[in-house]
Amino acid sequence: MPAYKAPLRDMQFVLHEVLNAEQHYQAIGAEDASRDMVDAIMGEAAKFCEEVLAPLNQVGDQQGCQWNDGVVTTPEGFKEAYQQWVENGWPSLAQPAEFGGQGLPDSIGILVSEMVSTANWAWGMYPGLSHGAMNTIELHGTDEQKEVYLTKLVSGEWTGTMCLTEPHCGSDLGTLKSKAEENGDGSYAISGTKIFISSGEHDMAENIVHIVLARLPGAPEGTKGISLFIVPKFLPDGTRNDLQCGSIEHKMGIHGNATCVMNFDKAKGFLIGPPNQGLKCMFTFMNFARLGTAMQGVASAELSFQGALAYARERLAMRSLTGPKAPEKPADPIIVHPDVRRMLLTQKAFAEGGRAMMMHASMLVDQVKYSDDEALKKESDDLLSFLTPIAKAFLTEVGTEAANHGVQVFGGHGYIQEWGMEQIVRDNRIAQLYEGTTGIQALDLLGRKVLMSQGEMLKNFTKIVHKFCKANEDNASMKSLVTPLAKVNKEWGELTMQLGMKAMQNREEVGGAAVDYLMYSGYITLGYYWAQMAEKAQAALDAGAADADFYKAKIKTANFYMQRILPRTESHKLAMLNGVDSLMDLDEAHFAF
Repeated sequence: MPAYKAPLRDMQFVLHEVLNAEQHYQAIGAEDASRDMVDAIMGEAAKFCEEVLAPLNQVGDQQGCQWNDGVVTTPEGFKEAYQQWVENGWPSLAQPAEFGGQGLPDSIGILVSEMVSTANWAWGMYPGLSHGAMNTIELHGTDEQKEVYLTKLVSGEWTGTMCLTEPHCGSDLGTLKSKAEENGDGSYAISGTKIFISSGEHDMAENIVHIVLARLPGAPEGTKGISLFIVPKFLPDGTRNDLQCGSIEHKMGIHGNATCVMNFDKAKGFLIGPPNQGLKCMFTFMNFARLGTAMQGVASAELSFQGALAYARERLAMRSLTGPKAPEKPADPIIVHPDVRRMLLTQKAFAEGGRAMMMHASMLVDQVKYSDDEALKKESDDLLSFLTPIAKAFLTEVGTEAANHGVQVFGGHGYIQEWGMEQIVRDNRIAQLYEGTTGIQALDLLGRKVLMSQGEMLKNFTKIVHKFCKANEDNASMKSLVTPLAKVNKEWGELTMQLGMKAMQNREEVGGAAVDYLMYSGYITLGYYWAQMAEKAQAALDAGAADADFYKAKIKTANFYMQRILPRTESHKLAMLNGVDSLMDLDEAHFAF
């Protein structure tokens, strides 16, 4: 397994130089979040992730979780690491002070989450899912629910889950069957089976708070008849609730996290939010989880890049085509070969570009939650809504690509378990599935966010890119970056209009184009973040910055992205414009003979 080293220098660059974090924190009333404080938090988090979590990553993969008559035991060291996590106050970092939190902005929590995710994704899911539960209860719970449940979740004494999926329904929650019946005392009896429940049962915390979707008697059919409930493993009086982990899944990856079948047998639950409005309330949880899952793509790209880079510098094979680069050695390090550099630069571009996207998204979350400027809140919320499906689906897709490149750089050794590179591929593969598959996110982006808004949500972002390109069109050092970016940014709107016209004639065109549209959008979006980073890097060089090599690497990676990655948009464009007919022409009966 690669020895994880937190990329603090790069995180500081994006946070402080590209996104002007101190100004941002002052604007939302978080004046205490000074640069020194944030850097100190990052340093301590890095130490914990490098020294405690990273060594457990391969342990979790090899040992997995064990199920015995409803009791789940996590891998060796997981429980002790969680206790240390709680003792150090990490669960409360970006939670409200009135419930025991430290009151810091969400974007600071995201910095820590990235390090945890990269060091040990399976472990990080246990506390990670609690954040969504906390946000849901904070926004939709009663004062009593906040006092009973939120305080314990904030402290980390309890963890949380989200219970949506059932054996017969995944993303189509309108067919959900779990039911809730009134007990006569203000509580409800929850019955049903939920599957694929990450962290649904474990031995790391003393209680688990399940956020569960179920139907009340007489509720409308479909998604409009779903309500949301708090269903704890142990009730507030300490009584064991009537719910049980029926089994755990044997999975391709994330073996260190328990993916559970949860059986609710008239378990006592408590309504959260209005009746029949559960899905609306649950989107608080789901949107947070989607951004968290997007981070998995960044984490996979970063960890795989770190492992591949170290190996490529040491592994000797063949000579450079332009002559020996290490004549004193029997062969050259493979990093001299163009194809290895192609893979390494692709990993680097996805990891660092994805980091910038995620940090920007997390600052939009801050503005939505904490800004007093209602116009800014609305603008940030719309932009966040547009970026969320791109971040979730695009970053996890390219995260898997980056992880596969890591295996390829290692050659045959990459396929061997002891190196840990194949684990990154297996662990990340789920990220394209849970919290809404790539196809679901693509339909959300093209259908709901873009076409249903008459293109307004898209324009919100393309205007930002356009202004950036216009501001730099006379900047000679930026010409190679802004010229291709401006071209595809203009094309983006034109292409969207063409797809909209096609969809008016045949609605299947939306489904046929959606994934290509999302990937097309993702490459342009990431191109914008790379251009931003290059601009700041060039400005630092012009100012005589001491860390010149760091800034030069940024600019050169940005140029690589524009020349070798951004052109992928062309193939996605052609596929979309060729329409849906080739997808639908083959009769279902003729797929196989």
